[in-house]
Amino acid sequence: MLSLLAAEAAESSKTLFYVLGGLLAGWAVVLTVLGMSRADFPTSDSGARGVMAITAVFVVAAMAAAVITG
Repeated sequence: MLSLLAAEAAESSKTLFYVLGGLLAGWAVVLTVLGMSRADFPTSDSGARGVMAITAVFVVAAMAAAVITG
């Protein structure tokens, strides 16, 4: 019983990773829907850069959370 409590106390919470991973997955679904429904998505070069920048931020955040909570 005591070893179970010690193991549970040593284990870190993975909630941050689950939240950021879920945001990344949701963003991927949104991009898929927009890309499938609009042939010219994103409509400009600056829009494409914005989508790539947001995606990169989500990916780096999810990766950092995986390392931190791992």
